[in-house]
Amino acid sequence: MNVYTTEKIRNVVLLGHSGCGKTSLVEAMAYLAGQTTRMGTVADGSTISDFDKEEIKRQFSIHTSVVPIEWDNVKINILDTPGFFDFVGEVEEAVSAADAAIIVVSGKAGIQTGTKRAWEICEKYKLPRMIFVTDMDIDNASFKDVVLKLQELYGKKIAPFHLPIRENEKFVGYVNVIQQRAKRWNESGGVDKFDVPEYSKENLGICREALVEAVAETSEEFMDRYFGGEEFSDDEIRAALRANVLEGSIVPVLMGSNILARGMYTLMADIVKYLPSPEKRSCTGINTKTNEVYNADYDFAKSKSAYVFKSIVDPYIGKYSLIKVNSGVLKTDDVLYNYHRDCDEKIGKLYVMRGSKVEEVKELHAGDIGALAKLAKTLTTDSLSTRNMPVTYLRTSISKPYVAMRYKAKKKGDEDKISQSLQKLLMEDLTLNSVNDSENGQTVLYGIGDMQLEVVASELLEKYKVEIELMRPKVAFKETIRKKSDVEYKYKKQSGGHGQYGHVKMTFEPLGDMDTPYVFEQTVVGGAVPKNFFPAVEKGIAESVKKGPLAAYPVTGIKAVLYDGSYHPVDSSEMAFKVATQQAFKKGIMEAKPVLLEPIATLKVVVPEGYTGDVMGELNKRRARVMGMNPTDNGYQEIVADIPYLELYGYNATLRSMTSGSGTFSYEFARYEQAPDDVAAKQIEERASKLVEVEE
Repeated sequence: MNVYTTEKIRNVVLLGHSGCGKTSLVEAMAYLAGQTTRMGTVADGSTISDFDKEEIKRQFSIHTSVVPIEWDNVKINILDTPGFFDFVGEVEEAVSAADAAIIVVSGKAGIQTGTKRAWEICEKYKLPRMIFVTDMDIDNASFKDVVLKLQELYGKKIAPFHLPIRENEKFVGYVNVIQQRAKRWNESGGVDKFDVPEYSKENLGICREALVEAVAETSEEFMDRYFGGEEFSDDEIRAALRANVLEGSIVPVLMGSNILARGMYTLMADIVKYLPSPEKRSCTGINTKTNEVYNADYDFAKSKSAYVFKSIVDPYIGKYSLIKVNSGVLKTDDVLYNYHRDCDEKIGKLYVMRGSKVEEVKELHAGDIGALAKLAKTLTTDSLSTRNMPVTYLRTSISKPYVAMRYKAKKKGDEDKISQSLQKLLMEDLTLNSVNDSENGQTVLYGIGDMQLEVVASELLEKYKVEIELMRPKVAFKETIRKKSDVEYKYKKQSGGHGQYGHVKMTFEPLGDMDTPYVFEQTVVGGAVPKNFFPAVEKGIAESVKKGPLAAYPVTGIKAVLYDGSYHPVDSSEMAFKVATQQAFKKGIMEAKPVLLEPIATLKVVVPEGYTGDVMGELNKRRARVMGMNPTDNGYQEIVADIPYLELYGYNATLRSMTSGSGTFSYEFARYEQAPDDVAAKQIEERASKLVEVEE
């Protein structure tokens, strides 16, 4: 591939609802640009950007892929992202490297939850954007309905650049709103110009007027001319639109058919015309030597620096770090410094990725996207620069995972291999997290959604030949007591030679501090129990609180007092007093009104206002206590509630179903509370049956 300078680069992320046509749009663009001889399809598993076996099997995007397309001497780096919210981390990584976005909307399905999410992401990252309406070859697709809904949601900034022309229920051409001319596709792949059809003139007038109004607002001179009734030239309109699109005050709407590869020519021409090159975007980091702001701004003349926005760790294609060059020009065999890891990385060869294929290039200019192979220590969101000018860039904010599943190896002996393989997947996807919960004897995998965790299990089997079983995670219940008990236990054993003798009298009572497992005190007088056995008594308590007598959960919040006992000068030992204490503990806890405590989370659910009633009703069914509601941006409400951890399982799927995928949630541990009697009884019964199974 040719080397492109900064002004000849466009970095464009494709966003939108799953199934809206992002991947097939990339296929059509690549085909029209002459980079492929035939268009692949998602159904056949032959697309450039969905090359992973899981993507082919499931027929939707799981990973972000980069597809550079050369058009009109410009390199358009297309970042094709997944539409399912489970893979939002891939979207966040891609957006961090993009300078503009195309929100893809199906003309048949219309505005969906993913469309609105895409818009919100663009607003958050201040990305200039276009909207491309696909499926215009389908008879019941409605470009007009999509535009009207977009204008209802986002106002006058929505500006259709083209209008579709249909004849005999077929998509045959379009009207160019700027030129006010109609164009029809011919058999050779070109277009024939003709007069605008009568039925399109009214819509053309409305769209043209909106464009002219937007142009008029760009300067006082234009405003005066507009009110004076003057016409603007096509070139004046385009120049004004460039400025408006860059600042986000105009969002062009284009349309076409991916299957017929129609509308791609105008789309790529408008990407080049209206979307910014990296030099039009700002980029700042911190010079770690001086702690001053470093204005990289994709300037090729400045010191070399780059940002790692994504990692690929694959047993088939190897490890690649995907980078965006933030300043300078990277060349083969450059040595870059990673401030975060305090190490030098020799970058060797430079590559650009085209889906799964890598192509070697001589250099990468500021603003370009490329790949570095086999960097030893560098991870996603790390910065690379020179030792003389060590620069770090703000790490991308990645969504935190809240959906949990317990997992274990299906085949004994695979545990280490699973751990190593999982670490590679965690390096690729920052929204995954594996936690070793030793207290509950489980390993827990956290993700954004259930589908993501299913994909992880499938990838472990397909790529690394290890199989895991996903199960409902155990909830960390605890045991405590509600009243005081006074018990004694004498451990006496004689079996020839020295025997065993330990005798304790103890009280157990609530401590009043649920964060502390136990406090041990002794008030023994007269040497009834010698001092040298006190540590053995405390050790017996320390071991006992790990598994309580009620349901084998950890015990917390107790005060244990040794106040009397007796010993044998020959047979008493530390072991005997430890055993006596453990038996006294079991007896004492069971006599002190033991109860189960369940963990409570503070849950925050963010949903469109229209769903608040349904969501609160569902929370009530889950034993949640709604504490309040707070309005947020874009007409959303944040519902705050206390909810038992036991009731969080499956909430992700329920919330998405209830809100058409628009609801999100987060939670954090709040405290422990006494579990209701029915919940406690069920837990005790389940634990008892499992303990019997283990013993058998």
